[in-house]
Amino acid sequence: MLVKLLTYCVLDWYSKVAPMLGFFLSVDLDYERCQFFYALYCGFLGLAVCFELRLMAAVDAEKPLSGQITCGSLLQQLQQIWDEVGESDSDRDKMLLQLEQECLNVYKRKVDHAVKSRAFLLQTLADARVELTNLLSALGEKSYVGVPEKTSGSIKEQLAAIAPALEKLWNQKDERMKEFSDVQSQIQKICAEIAGVSGPEESPAVDESDLSLKKLDEFHAQLQDLQKEKSERLHKVLEFVNTVHDLCAVLGLDFFHTVTEVHPSLNDSAGVQSKSISNDTLARLSETVLSLKEDKKQRFKEGNYITTQLVDLWNLMDTPEEERSLFDHVTCNISASVVEVIISGALALQVIEQTEVEVDRLDQLKASRMKEIAFKKQAELEEIFAHAHVEIDTEAAQAKILELIDSGNIEPADLLADMDNQIVKAKEEALSRKEILDKVEKWMSTCEEESWLEDYNRDENKYNASRGAHLNLKRAEKARILVNKIPAIVDTLMAKTHTWEQDRGITFAYDGVPLLAMLDEYVMLRHDREVEKKRLRDQKKFQEQSSKEPEPVLGSTPSITRQLSTKKVVGPRANGSTNGTTSRRLSLNAHQNGSRSINRDRKRDSMPAAPVNHVAMSKEDAVSHISTVEPVPSTP
Repeated sequence: MLVKLLTYCVLDWYSKVAPMLGFFLSVDLDYERCQFFYALYCGFLGLAVCFELRLMAAVDAEKPLSGQITCGSLLQQLQQIWDEVGESDSDRDKMLLQLEQECLNVYKRKVDHAVKSRAFLLQTLADARVELTNLLSALGEKSYVGVPEKTSGSIKEQLAAIAPALEKLWNQKDERMKEFSDVQSQIQKICAEIAGVSGPEESPAVDESDLSLKKLDEFHAQLQDLQKEKSERLHKVLEFVNTVHDLCAVLGLDFFHTVTEVHPSLNDSAGVQSKSISNDTLARLSETVLSLKEDKKQRFKEGNYITTQLVDLWNLMDTPEEERSLFDHVTCNISASVVEVIISGALALQVIEQTEVEVDRLDQLKASRMKEIAFKKQAELEEIFAHAHVEIDTEAAQAKILELIDSGNIEPADLLADMDNQIVKAKEEALSRKEILDKVEKWMSTCEEESWLEDYNRDENKYNASRGAHLNLKRAEKARILVNKIPAIVDTLMAKTHTWEQDRGITFAYDGVPLLAMLDEYVMLRHDREVEKKRLRDQKKFQEQSSKEPEPVLGSTPSITRQLSTKKVVGPRANGSTNGTTSRRLSLNAHQNGSRSINRDRKRDSMPAAPVNHVAMSKEDAVSHISTVEPVPSTP
């Protein structure tokens, strides 16, 4: 009973002292004090073990064995064996001390293990708190809801309180690092594409010290900028590729071969998924486009020159439309600009070579048809002069052409070029004469109306109610208005003719006759006609007065009116014909008036009579021509 009581007292004391001793051991003390407390701790621990063994032996002795093996039952069995063997007390004490020492060693190991476990738990708790702080700092979080603010309770309780927050933060960190890795991988990939670097991609290094959302947003912004730049670069690449495709189609070049030389990824037939957007690719594409555009300009210039020659040869030799249609794909671009030429193969080398062959063939054919072509140009020249009422010696011109071609003293191309120059000059001269010729035609048409009006006035049945009488009456009214404008028309025509001759230093001839001479004669004859009309009016008045007096018995005076009425004066015609008989008086007066007109304008004597290829004639011959061929102005 006493053993039990002592054992309980020792154990109770040990339970109170042991934590205190453990605390002193955990506190940082000097080495000697640590040894002292450790020895004290071990002594009390051994004493407690001994008493506990005694207590267990006593308890086991009091309680019979119930099929369970305990320390007391084993000790009792050991004593029985000692009794049977006859062990001495000293040996028994040694063995008991040995058992107690072994038990003490076991407890010591357990205590050491417990100390280490506690130290490990404390270190784990400290590491957990540091990890928690680092995670919050890396994630950019100032605080976390699941982290306990107060550190109370046992170590395991504190660890259990921190563990869920740590696990959530670790998961959040893993997700955040995955996001950073994805964004940085995309950034690295786009930067490699822009730089033109190819090869295996390495995983980007993620900075675990800064996994904040702000940093992630910065990476996202950088990625968006790079994606935008990539999109713009890809758009430029596609534009360049489309331009190269169009230019290659027009020039007849191999598109795939051209773009493959720039970069293999630009060839869609190669099966490459992504196209190169590097600076080098863009620069080479730009150079390729500029080179192709320069080739296009050069070929367009060459092709346009050859096509122009082809069209000129066609026009010279009247090539039929069936033969021309074979080169419609070439001639359709003759009036277009370089940018407007977009037809596939329009500027291919093969097309240009075919056009050159056709031009060479037509050149050879032109040499054999030179006379026909030259006569054709001469006919065009004569037609221009005919419309401009300029006379030329047709037979002499044709004879000269034949002589030049047969003699071989001039190249066919030079002859045609000279004739082309003559045609250009003839067109310019015709254009300069157009205004005066229009007024001449107006003057002649007015003179025709004047002649018609004169015939109408002499018609005794003009007022009869015949068919078409009202139309003739209206025409007569209009004719009288036009006849009254004749003086103004003649004056304007003479003024413009004077100006034309002074500007060019030559005489203006109308079908070989000087126009001013014609106009001077017309003015003179018109004046004579007015004088004659006045004389007739006076004669008529005299006859009316005489008719009131008795007529003489013997004979009668012939009527002057009857004599004058037999003369019909007509207006000028463009073809040189007259509406009636030619007047001898007109011929005489024309000669006199032509001489008078020449004396009035002495400057005209020094002027050349006609331009190149015109038939030259003297002014006396021109006046004579007027007197015999040109019509005479009529009187209303």
